[in-house]
Amino acid sequence: MQFSVTGRNLDITPALRGYAEEKLNRLTRYLEDIVAIHVVLSVAKHRQIAEVTLRVRDLTIRAEEESDDMYSSLDLVAEKLERQILRYKGRIVAHATRGTNRVGRVAAVAPVVEEEPPVVKTKRFAIKPAGVDEAILQMNLLGHSFYVFRNALTEEVNVVYRRRDGHYGLIEPEA
Repeated sequence: MQFSVTGRNLDITPALRGYAEEKLNRLTRYLEDIVAIHVVLSVAKHRQIAEVTLRVRDLTIRAEEESDDMYSSLDLVAEKLERQILRYKGRIVAHATRGTNRVGRVAAVAPVVEEEPPVVKTKRFAIKPAGVDEAILQMNLLGHSFYVFRNALTEEVNVVYRRRDGHYGLIEPEA
């Protein structure tokens, strides 16, 4: 398992790194297949923020917490990840074993057209084949309001999103 700690506006001391590693390695009790843990610790004014991203085979789980103390932030984010893992554990294991022989595809990026407002950030990522339920699960684990995926049934690029009423929407291209 790969473990990395990054500091923003903060020097990572060996004690802080050791505490983060100790707290987050406990998550292997619930998921043995954790490939990588990336921790970003940052300080902004009086806020101590801990962001953690877990890679579990094809899935990504993310959590972020803040408090007045970095150690407390790490405790809170570890508890949050533990709750997420316990809530989705059955689905995560089922989906992770189902997708072991899939090959991720890289999304085609549309050419940038100069308009107002300008594009300030571009992200590239692999679009993995998934069912709608699996895409909703991944979106919830990431904490995002939408998720782009390749529909395993139609092989088309789809977008699932969270609606204001709490339900989910699916965007499919026209044939």
